Amino acid sequence: MQSFKLLSEKFALHFEKSHFPSEPSSLYQPNDYFLQLGGKRIRPVLCLMGNELFDDINPDAWQVATAIELFHNFTLIHDDIMDKAPLRRGKETVHVKFGENTALLAGDVMLVAAYDYLNKIDTSYMHSVINLFNKTAREVCEGQQLDMDFEKNDEVSLEDYLHMIELKTSVLLASSLKLGSIMGGASQRNQNLLSEFGKKLGIAFQVQDDYLDAFGDPQKVGKQPGGDIKSNKKTFLLIQALAMANDSQKKELKNIMAENNDNKTEKVLQLFHDYKVNEWALQLKNKYLDEAFVHLEDVAVLSKRKEALQEMAKFLVQREY
Repeated sequence: MQSFKLLSEKFALHFEKSHFPSEPSSLYQPNDYFLQLGGKRIRPVLCLMGNELFDDINPDAWQVATAIELFHNFTLIHDDIMDKAPLRRGKETVHVKFGENTALLAGDVMLVAAYDYLNKIDTSYMHSVINLFNKTAREVCEGQQLDMDFEKNDEVSLEDYLHMIELKTSVLLASSLKLGSIMGGASQRNQNLLSEFGKKLGIAFQVQDDYLDAFGDPQKVGKQPGGDIKSNKKTFLLIQALAMANDSQKKELKNIMAENNDNKTEKVLQLFHDYKVNEWALQLKNKYLDEAFVHLEDVAVLSKRKEALQEMAKFLVQREY
């Protein structure tokens, strides 16, 4: 089985063409701009790996992987609008560079392009693939709505946050793997085990993402430091800090989160350090990574074939960007 790095390189070459017509350029140029910013291309490569775990890569897996990457970028364009984010991968976001209305339409047409690629696959499994793709797309939207709802709530339980993350982040990782396994001819049991592996990996991935937003090197992450704090987002770190704080500390933290000044991020990060939530987050990340590996171990293929997925999982949750 090919490594995540090698398949990433192959997918990057496959994906680098333009996926849109030339006109009207005012609609399609923003999407070309956004896709050229790059990215880790994690989800499409997971689709290819999910296929190759069971059989040689089916040519249709490249079509589905392309659809997954276009869908993911559609969500990022719209997320940036909702989050009022100025930067993505260290560059201006689409709504900042081209205007909010154009960004909305550009994201919409990117989703349409994703379905164009799904429409190219063999009809023998097209129904299963599109059903899962649609279910995943709906759940990602539900997760994004919950994420926005949580911004208005004074407190969010860890259980509620985990449910939101499973919808917003984990299901797309899980479905990418499962979509690949469908085209690789996996049994239903193996498909489900691989999906559970992806879900747990997705939670570990999000813990690392929350951690990097607060404590990562902005030069490597490509985002404003403490962007989640500025946006009053409920994250693993904030939820744990509130859970650990006594009444007076909780009041202090909530008062700081209600501020809108340049010192807000620095103050919250100091409290995160004081409550040692950075250390807790690393432990939580490893917990979900271990659970992911249990599901992968139960997949009924030779252990040797699983090594590339194991290496990929470790890379995703230990990354610094």
